[in-house]
Amino acid sequence: MSNLAYRRVLLKLSGEALMGDEDYGIDPKVIGRLAREVIEARDAGAEIALVIGGGNIFRGAGLAAGGMDRVTGDQMGMLATVINALAMQDSLEKLGARCRVMSAIKINDVCEDYIRRRAVRHLEKGRITIFAAGTGNPFFTTDSGAALRAIEIGADLLLKATKVDGVYDKDPKKYDDAVRYDTLTYDEVISRDLQVMDTAAFALCRDSRLPLRIFDMSQPGVLLRILRGEKIGTLVTPGR
Repeated sequence: MSNLAYRRVLLKLSGEALMGDEDYGIDPKVIGRLAREVIEARDAGAEIALVIGGGNIFRGAGLAAGGMDRVTGDQMGMLATVINALAMQDSLEKLGARCRVMSAIKINDVCEDYIRRRAVRHLEKGRITIFAAGTGNPFFTTDSGAALRAIEIGADLLLKATKVDGVYDKDPKKYDDAVRYDTLTYDEVISRDLQVMDTAAFALCRDSRLPLRIFDMSQPGVLLRILRGEKIGTLVTPGR
């Protein structure tokens, strides 16, 4: 434990991260690699919680824009995150890890209800804990769910895995001269109008003074390197 800079972390993965090169669903090779990375970090002494989006299966906001009731669409999106959480649990357990899925909506036949004290106990016991179904409410993204759960469990750091290696001053895919920030404060993110995460999630992190690191999860071993204190991606801090 002494060689880790962070003891308890929450890792936010997008649903799209599970697709690999597929157009839809879950690539078993990709989810297996992610599971190995998480177990490697857990074996080093970290307490790991995860939140996984559902965009590889269903996006409630997209259908709402096409005319579906927004509440219904978001509820369907919550169920998609449960599917991804169960898939990750299966991958982790096949590799010998102990894992629990906890849902913000009642679905007792397939996973536990989310109870904060029980979640903390799972982490203390070395169980990888996956929080599914967002906050359990419509109109909130899985980013908000990740921020809320990270604060509730007393995480030292919220990790957001993306397809780029940090936060840039402009889109690095469109502009060759885009500059990546090593560190930012929450006030700097606001003043520069940088799209780090959705507004509600960002406000939760800022108000609770929870540090946030944005990084590219595709690099092998990157999760453990971050937990050991390497400056990878962009770190957003409360500042003074």
